[in-house]
Amino acid sequence: MIHPTAIIDSNANIDESVEIGPYCIIKGDVTIKKNTTLGSHVVIQGKTEIGEDCSISPFTSLGGPPQDISYVDEDTVLIIGDNNVIKEYVTMNRGTKKGGGMTVVGNNNFIMAYVHIAHDCKVGNYSIMANCATLAGHVEVEDSVHFAGLCAVHQFCRIGKLAFVSGLTGVPKDVPPFMIAAGSRAKLYGLNVVGLERHGFPKEEISKLKKAYRILFRSALPLTESLKIIREELSGEHISELAEFIQSSKRGICR
Repeated sequence: MIHPTAIIDSNANIDESVEIGPYCIIKGDVTIKKNTTLGSHVVIQGKTEIGEDCSISPFTSLGGPPQDISYVDEDTVLIIGDNNVIKEYVTMNRGTKKGGGMTVVGNNNFIMAYVHIAHDCKVGNYSIMANCATLAGHVEVEDSVHFAGLCAVHQFCRIGKLAFVSGLTGVPKDVPPFMIAAGSRAKLYGLNVVGLERHGFPKEEISKLKKAYRILFRSALPLTESLKIIREELSGEHISELAEFIQSSKRGICR
């Protein structure tokens, strides 16, 4: 299951079911769990853990040092969960000590060619990142987020659950859950209705979130007052998620 041209560190812990293609290099305390496959020319280094049933395409680089000038070879990690598809030329870096020391990618994500996930990012589950989507350091991505191609997210931003980030979009602030963000400097363009429908949201819940969007972002009310109104008049689990995300934002939110 391991091609003879692959170079594998003696400290690596690799399950016997893992398939490793030609010219791969595995260097350091790398752990790869069962049924994961590596195409040719994959480089994995540092303290990197890769879960079960992942598919990693050629010329991917995982666990490289963070692109941070303050980094001085501290002991930091990259953790990748189960059942992820990682396509060609994807790069994911380890964390930095000052950022918590850990970059984490969850389960069941589809990560297309040339995606970059920088140091100290936290990516949830079931997200799709199209070609050349880029996350700067310390970005947090909740579950089931879709990134179109050639978008870039600024450091320390958060992307809420079931949000959609359009192609060629620069994201300078937090994107609330359930929303569509687009533009050279991202603005909100309504609810991600298609995404919500695909995830089985009932029509009544979508209508409620549409009303919350209008109150929050299309009225002349101050944000604190509009948050109070949606909590009192609309309520529900998803309204609470939306309100709490906005209230906890440190960078501010796209409007």
